[in-house]
Amino acid sequence: MIKKIRVLVVDAQTIVREGVVTVLSFQPDFDVVGDVPDGDGAIQFVRQNRVDVILLDVATLDKDGFSVIPLIKKYAPQSSILVLTSAAESEMVYKAIKSGAKGYMLKDATSAQLLKTIKDVFMGKTIILSAPADTSAREASGEDCLVDNGSMLTRREYETLKLIAQGMRNHEIAAAMTVSERTVAKYVSCVLKKLHATNRTQAALMEINENAFLAHAF
Repeated sequence: MIKKIRVLVVDAQTIVREGVVTVLSFQPDFDVVGDVPDGDGAIQFVRQNRVDVILLDVATLDKDGFSVIPLIKKYAPQSSILVLTSAAESEMVYKAIKSGAKGYMLKDATSAQLLKTIKDVFMGKTIILSAPADTSAREASGEDCLVDNGSMLTRREYETLKLIAQGMRNHEIAAAMTVSERTVAKYVSCVLKKLHATNRTQAALMEINENAFLAHAF
């Protein structure tokens, strides 16, 4: 008998919970073991039941959703948390992954994307399916960046990457590093190009998951 992925759905919006449960219920690979409206319910549930993947909307919880993630992991370290939300801000993505979530995706994703992502995080992959609005074309292009020395990051580029992973915008990074925003934009573009990242979120993930970027660091 093929093992089904046991899924818990956590969302304050009843219509959303019911919709997700309905989609998963028709799939032979999934077993929806429960659905709850808040973080307290999620914590109580995982303390009493085995769950493989938890779909969690941090934006609709009755308490800070990010504080719920490590609590869930405390009682269910074997469970993978996939944040399913409407919030596309980069800062939300960073906080979710750093808090212990294995994935982040938006509610406007297709059913096929949801099913695949659940399977991916169940297998231990870190998946980001969102489009933070703060990535400029110039940053993505790597303009003015000289890729040499094995594409290693310079010390200043590495400092920039660390601040990106903290959710800082360019003007905040400029203030922290005491440089101009134009200089920061150049550092960011170089980081993205050298790490072969298409946006700031991917670059931040490489910093958060340290083993993913050690080969690129200075």
